[in-house]
Amino acid sequence: MEPHYVSGVCGVRGDRIPGPSFLCVRGEYGTRDEAVAMVKRVEDMFVSAGADSTFKAVSDKSVASFHDRDLYPFIYDLSGRCVAHGARSALIGKNLLGLKDQDGKYLIREMIRIASGSGSGWVNYKWPNPINNKIEDKTSYVEKMGDYFVGVGVYRE
Repeated sequence: MEPHYVSGVCGVRGDRIPGPSFLCVRGEYGTRDEAVAMVKRVEDMFVSAGADSTFKAVSDKSVASFHDRDLYPFIYDLSGRCVAHGARSALIGKNLLGLKDQDGKYLIREMIRIASGSGSGWVNYKWPNPINNKIEDKTSYVEKMGDYFVGVGVYRE
């Protein structure tokens, strides 16, 4: 785990240590706030560097700003085709509109519905955790980004 000093409340699973400044140890898993922040970083790059550079950076596991513990982005077009994936490059280029999780949920359809409707929101589903390769409960924040949507998820306890 990577220690860092912060003021206020530690954002790691609700841990609180009183005092004006304290040592906070980052958890093994990313948080919802960190997932939203990563989506914003992807969107910033999309605006400044364009689609192709963003897709390449998201899919490159050596780009630290888009790969942090179990956090990684994924980008799909609004027809369900994966254009970038931070954990599973084998999905790139595939249309996953018909993909269901273990409970039968059409997760990409749900993400497109949210991105095309309100523009952003959270989707709950089951997905392999890249740290342990087990199917786990996950929630992903998705947001519309031009003709695409970008998402970053956290594994739920």
